Amino acid sequence: MSLFQRIFFLVASLFFVPQAVAQTQPAPLTLAAKSWLLLEVGSGQALSAEKPDERLDPASLTKLMTAYLTFSALHQKTLSLGQTLPVSEKAWRTGGSKMFVRIGNQVPVDDLIKGVIVQSGNDACIVLAEGIAGSEENFAQQMNREAARLGMKSTSFRNATGLPDPQHYTTARDLSLLAAALIRDFPEEYRRYYSMKEFTYNKIKQPNRNRLLWLDPSVDGMKTGHTESAGYCLISSALRGQRRLLSVVLGADSEAGRINESRKLLNWGFQAYEAVPLYPEGRAVSSLRVWKGGQNQVKAGFGSDLVVTVPKGMADKVKVELVPQPELIAPVAAGQTVAMLKVSIEGQSYGDYPVQALENVPLAGPLGRAVDTVKLWLN
Repeated sequence: MSLFQRIFFLVASLFFVPQAVAQTQPAPLTLAAKSWLLLEVGSGQALSAEKPDERLDPASLTKLMTAYLTFSALHQKTLSLGQTLPVSEKAWRTGGSKMFVRIGNQVPVDDLIKGVIVQSGNDACIVLAEGIAGSEENFAQQMNREAARLGMKSTSFRNATGLPDPQHYTTARDLSLLAAALIRDFPEEYRRYYSMKEFTYNKIKQPNRNRLLWLDPSVDGMKTGHTESAGYCLISSALRGQRRLLSVVLGADSEAGRINESRKLLNWGFQAYEAVPLYPEGRAVSSLRVWKGGQNQVKAGFGSDLVVTVPKGMADKVKVELVPQPELIAPVAAGQTVAMLKVSIEGQSYGDYPVQALENVPLAGPLGRAVDTVKLWLN
């Protein structure tokens, strides 16, 4: 192909790129890290990602799952904040970062949580794991079950701490699911612990390793991690106005690097995108026809606030179209998908969102079912 032909095809391809697509894509980011992902928590959209599904050593980011299961135990009342747990020899001897608990001591759960989150104490993790599941091995099995439930498809946990193990791995995407779930499912605990800048235990004061808590007032969590194999890692969450962003940066080359790259990623997300609230939780988007039901209409909407994140300047160009499920037949259960909401910007598809039934619709009696059967046949 001649140079002229190459130029012609390049110009032609640029000319025929849909205008909305060309206008809506912010300039891509490049970070000094192995992998990263930026999540808009409200919409669940990934705004930027690089190798988000590459399996990597999570180091102490593992402790997010340790905290998640601890908070679950508190909510299930199998554990309480004032309860004390014994320090085993295994916990006392564990290497890496420490809370500096003493063998044989009884430590309050509240202090152990701070030891895990603020001080990144491996010893505190093992005390909690043994207190919740009887052993760290049993706890790791619980971690993997919970990971599967949360949709973490490329994760394998072998311990509660994040100490290196060939079969201990996860991905930036899976970590974003875990971190978002922790914020969503345990908001009070998140606010209470993850913004703490320091914690003193056994007369030893340790600062939170997440330096963004000092550098950016909008950052209120979450967790650092570092091993030789993992590099320097950081998951950060920032709330500005009504928007919460979550950045996952894995494998930076230094402590300063993980801070700078995380800050860059968060600032880019807030500057390049805006959140557009579409429908609040529980409000009916439409009423849809139901066949053979005790009622012939069902209210349809969303089980949580529906928010989409779009490039800055495109909010007024967002259009929605409701596409009902054809021939919706009773019984219909609340929460069942009954339609799709198609979101577009200037004619270009931007996302499809399942619409749920907001109420139950039972089967009609024999006569009602017979009448609707005939109507469906005639249609």
